This record gives sequence, C-alpha cells and structure tokens, in this order.
Amino acid sequence: MTVAASSSIEPPAPDPLSETAGAWVEALALSDLADKGRALVKREGRQIALFMTPKGVRAIANRCPHEGYPLSEGTLSDGGDDRACTLTCNWHNWKFDLESGVEIGGGDAVRVFPVEIRRGVVWVDLADPPASERVAKALAGLRAGFRDRRDDRIARDLARLEAAGADPRVGVRAAIQWTHDRFQWGMTHAHAALADWLALAEERHDPVDRLACFTEIVGHLVEDSLREDLYSYPEGTDVWDEDAFVAAVEAEDERRAVRLARGGLAAGGWAAIDRGLCRAALAHYQDFGHSAIYVEKTREAVERLDAVKDPEGTGGSVAEPLMLLLVRALVSARREDLIPEFKAYRPARDAWTGLGRTPLKPADLCRVSIAGALERVSAGSADQVRCYDALMAAAAWQLLHADPVFATRAEQSVSQNVGRLDFSHAITFANAGRRIMRRYPDLAPDVLLQIACFLGRNSGYVDPAYPAERWRVSDSRGFVTQAAAAVIDHGQPEFIVSAHLVKMTCAVREEIAAAPQASWVPELASALNRFLNEPFKRKLTRRNAYQARETVKGE
Repeated sequence: MTVAASSSIEPPAPDPLSETAGAWVEALALSDLADKGRALVKREGRQIALFMTPKGVRAIANRCPHEGYPLSEGTLSDGGDDRACTLTCNWHNWKFDLESGVEIGGGDAVRVFPVEIRRGVVWVDLADPPASERVAKALAGLRAGFRDRRDDRIARDLARLEAAGADPRVGVRAAIQWTHDRFQWGMTHAHAALADWLALAEERHDPVDRLACFTEIVGHLVEDSLREDLYSYPEGTDVWDEDAFVAAVEAEDERRAVRLARGGLAAGGWAAIDRGLCRAALAHYQDFGHSAIYVEKTREAVERLDAVKDPEGTGGSVAEPLMLLLVRALVSARREDLIPEFKAYRPARDAWTGLGRTPLKPADLCRVSIAGALERVSAGSADQVRCYDALMAAAAWQLLHADPVFATRAEQSVSQNVGRLDFSHAITFANAGRRIMRRYPDLAPDVLLQIACFLGRNSGYVDPAYPAERWRVSDSRGFVTQAAAAVIDHGQPEFIVSAHLVKMTCAVREEIAAAPQASWVPELASALNRFLNEPFKRKLTRRNAYQARETVKGE
C-alpha cells in the first residue's frame, strides 16, 4: 500500500496533556500501523479497527453492524483521489465508506472515530457526540431501515436511542407517525397489539425484555406498511358532534368522520371523542370484534405513548395519527349482523329492556345457536354482572374444548375453517367490552349481546369430549404471570401470530386480576394454556388446494 506523506497524516497537534475536549486515547505508534496497514486496538471496552489509507489514518468500530463480524479482517479498496476508501466486510459483502461509516448498500452504518497523529502516535477520540445528535442519527437510521424490514437493525437503532439517553418509545412514536398513512383500510393487528407490548415493556426491569417489546412493535408496523402506497387522509376540521360522527361512520363517509374526530381531538383531547368511537365500534356486530378491540387498545396506546418524556423534541403526540387509523378502520369495517348468520342480533338489541330476571348460567351458553345465546342473555339482562360472568365462563369453556379437527382438516368448506383465533376473539373482545361498559354503562347491551354472537357462532365447533385436562393449571394467577413474561420471547416468525399471543395473554391476565375470585378463573387460565402451547398449524396447503378446486367447480 502506498502511504501518504507524513505531512498529510501527522499535522501539528497540541500536547495531549493540555487537551480538555474530547476523550482522546492513545492507540499505537504510527510506525507500527504503517508496517501492517491495519491494526485492532481495544480501549475502554471498545474494539477499534485502524487503517492506513491514502488519505490518512481512519478508525472505525470493529464489529460489522450486520452480524458482528470483525471489520479489521475486511478488504480495503482505494477510492482514488476523488472518492473515499471503501471497507468491505468479507462475511456478507457489506461495504462501508471509511469517511462517514455509511453502508453503501443502504444498510446499517458503522461508527467512525476522529483520529489525530501526535508525535508519531495515533490517538483516537472516543467521546460520544452530543445526545441530540445521537438521537437524531438513531431516528434517521431507524427510518432508513424501513425500506426493508430487519428486526436486528430496528433493535440496534432503538438501542442507540436508549444509549443516547432517550426513551426507546420515542422511536415507537416516530414509527407510528411515519407509517400511519400507509394503511388503506386503517388499523391492523400491529396497532391492536401496540398497547399490550407497551404494557409488558413498562413492567419489565430487564432492559433486554423492554427492547424486545419495542422492537416487536416497530417491526410489525414496518411489516404491515412496507412498500405500501400512500393513502392520504381528508384535510380539514369540523366541530365535534358525537351523533354526527356515528352517522358518518355508518354512512362510510371517511371525510366527514375524520374532520369531526379531528375537531373533537383538537378541542378536548381523546376523552372528547372516546364515547363516539365506542358507539361507532359497537353499532353493529362488527368486523369479528376487531372494532371494539381497536378502539380500546388505541385509547390505551395514546395514553402510554403521549406520557413519554421527550426532552429532545423528537416527535409530537401520536393521538392524531392513531385516531386517523382508527376512524378509517371503523368506516371500512364489515357489519356482520347484516349477514344471515347473525340476523337475530339487531332484533335482540332493539328488544333489549334490561329487565330480564332469568338467572343466566354458563352451561346455558356453551352449546347453543346464535339466536339461542342472544335470547338467553336478554332473558337475564337485569343482572349484567352475572351475564358477563356467564359469558366469560362459556367463552373459556369453548376455547378449552375447541375441536381441533376444524383447525387442520383439509376437506371441508371454507365456512368450517375455525381455529383457536376464532375462539380467542370472544375473550379479547369481552376484555375490551368490559372496559367500555365500565365507562359507558348504556353500551352494556351491545357488548353483552355481541359476546353472545361469538358464543353462538363458535358452539358448532366444540367437542365436549375433548381431553381438556391436559391443559389444566393448578395456579391460575401464577401461570398467567409466567405466560406474560414468556410471551416476550415467543419465537413466532409471523407478527400476526405474536400479536394474537400478546393480546390474548394480556386480556386474560387483566380479566383474572379484575375478578380473581370469579368461578371462571381456572377455566380461563387453562384455556390460555391451550391457546399458547398447543401446536399451531398456520399454513394449510392441502386445504387451500381442496377449497380452490371446490370453488372452481361451481364457477
């Protein structure tokens, strides 16, 4: 290698002992570096790779950010007079500009360090840049990584935020703001699981667990928005009117609904629009319960994220971006009570009096039709607490006795494709519904009757003889506590699966905490055990082929 003249690599420098700025450390003699062209030094817990280049000595962090291989073993190419030198990691061909540390292919950058030559000795400045600069760089790296979802890169940039003194939830907030206009139909399970991952992160003392939760959130947002088109929201603001908002959602008028919700949010915060959102979500037996779950979990997510201190001013409230996603989801949600299967729902709701005094028992609900479940809940409507307990007990029993044949069998109609998620939604919906009923008792009939719809629909897919004993747990609360800790390291490659795992675990945990003496607690904990631990077949290749052929036959 041709070495630059000493005048270009050894500028005059003050005596190191008189230095006050930076955190300069002595690396090695320049002559030793010149002999080998490169060197690896370890200082203050860091590994630093030094290279002699035609433009002088350059220093970078030794570990490739991709998978941690040593860059000191990489290949150095001469960039020429007008270009920086490039260092290639020989393991996976990542290429770094030695001047800036930028990865030329758009991957994660590597840190570079200032270098000075003082009296024939190489000195390296290990001082960290100002916190605001590091936070900005970490956020820029996080956003750049949205071109291609890599959980390891997301985790590194969130960890860099934390190392710079910022709360990693600042990165979560930024991710919501960057992606909220990339969802054609509004919210996905990425948003539904958001509040639960935040709750788990906030209660964990282990920083690794916390980072895992935040990485899950951002990774799912990236997965669901990656390479999606821009779906802009309507502009403008109208004065909040709850009835007008509910009517706009009913009419699928996104423009009017967004303008009203934006006006309410601006005037009174989330509390001003909360009841209208709940009403709109419960106006129908809607979107297999997702609408009510989305409303409740969005409210919680806004509370948790907007409480995060942001001294660097790196992002504003997530209330409006999440509100826009939620309103779009409500407007586009399917209204399942309009299909024949659930035709009994609207008459039952319209006939609700709250005066029914027939005591409701769980056994009344486990194996009845939709119409039968609606009728029995209406008959016991005077005691809403007892109604809810019976509904929850029946939902737990159904999940614990779900017939696994329907989840895996190939030769069946599409309408029979029922698995554990169909059963779990009755429980996660009930959890969201209980919260809503607590704030708005007048919406209790909607919640209770819609849980009944779940039970009636699922009743045809249970097996009373299923050997449920294998899933029984002896310590319900202890099991649920352990499950909440274990779900962080879920091991599932699909975000849609991990989202359901965390949603179900947190819903069951909250329900048991709210009613620890309820008769259904052991059954519910056991149902969660089955949900989390029974083998889960996600890809049903033969079923897909069979049902495709059956469809084509009828064309």
